[in-house]
This record gives sequence, C-alpha cells and structure tokens, in this order.
Amino acid sequence: MTRILVVEDDVAMGALVERGLRDEGYEVTLVANGIDALIAAANGDFGAAAIDVMLPEMTGFEICRHLRNHGSTLPILLLTARDAVEDRVFGLDSGADDYLTKPFAFVEFSARIRALVRREASASKPVVRVGKVSLDAETVRASVDGTALPLSTKEFTLLRLLATRRDTTLTRAEILGEVWGTTKHIDPTIVDQYVRYLRRKLEPIDAGFTVATVRGVGYALHVDNEG
Repeated sequence: MTRILVVEDDVAMGALVERGLRDEGYEVTLVANGIDALIAAANGDFGAAAIDVMLPEMTGFEICRHLRNHGSTLPILLLTARDAVEDRVFGLDSGADDYLTKPFAFVEFSARIRALVRREASASKPVVRVGKVSLDAETVRASVDGTALPLSTKEFTLLRLLATRRDTTLTRAEILGEVWGTTKHIDPTIVDQYVRYLRRKLEPIDAGFTVATVRGVGYALHVDNEG
C-alpha cells in the first residue's frame, strides 16, 4: 500500500485530507510541524508528500529545501492559500513538484497526488513485471520470458498503467487521461476496444494475470494466485 506523508497544522484540514486519502486506499502519516515532517520523511518510505506552506516554526518551503539539500527525491505537493505567481515560483524553486492553492476540491488534490505517485513509480521502476510479462518503459517493449510480445504503443501504455495499479479499478475516464492524454472529444468506448486488443494478444501466452471488467466502472488487473 502506498504511503502518503501529510504535513498540516490545521486540525480540521488535516483530518479531512487524511480521511480522503485513506478512502482512496493510501496509508497516511499525518504530522503538524516541520520537525516531525523531516523525521517522518527520513524514516518512512513514502510515495508522495502533501505539505502545507504556512506551518509553525518551519515553513513548507523550508521543509522542501531541507529535503532536497539532503538528497531526498520524495515527490512533494505544496498546499497554500497564497496564490500569487511569485509564491508558486518560489515553492517550485524550493524543490516542490507541484503546487495547489486553497481552497481546493479534494478530487483535484487526489488527482495531483496520483500523478506524483505514478511519476515516482515510473522513474524508480523503468521495467515493470506483472505475471510472466515484463514491460520496459525505456524501450516501450513487452516480453514474456524473454520473448517479444508485440504491442502497439497504446496497448503497451494501457497494460503498463494497469500493471502499476494492479488490483485497482480504473475508470474509463482515468484510462483515457493517462493513455490518450485527454478525455475530450474521444469516445470512451475506445478503452473497451483496446482492452479487447490486449486480451486477444495475452490469452494465448498464459500471461499470469487477467484484465477484469468491473461492470459499470472500468477495468482492473489481477495477478493469478497472488494474495
């Protein structure tokens, strides 16, 4: 389970963010100040961090700089009510990966966190293995026990997305956004079409996983005999 570090001194906001992330399936560590944030970051394996800028004793900017100066590559989303351009630039220059102004809709916050987690996973794992299939992001090639599995770029990207989010149901809109880059002016049934293409190529090789249809929602990849 992916862990998210949340640094927020507002009790109500912290509880809201923590509850929302847990509902999304994340494990959450919530702290209220910079010192506790640095200790948590040094001792925990986090997929991303959401850090409020206005904190007691140490600002979110200072936390970012400290982490980057000590070699941390933890993906960081800064949260702040300060929406001036210079504040956003300062935050990004401090080492943040993204910047979200308050108040924000949780759905947008969640999407930003997902993007950071995916970016980190892709950077740290150029080759993803699922079942008997290996997916190499650098060469955009798939193979089964060393034998090439011919996939188009879209098929490869779709399979890698499902593989990195195994056991997670992805909606057609989420898949469109990740694989096609947009949900506008695209018939969502194209996702169904490409899932069929994938299944057709995977079925003869006993890939060791299934791409399951979640009726009325989307698709999820499940590895065979994996607890």
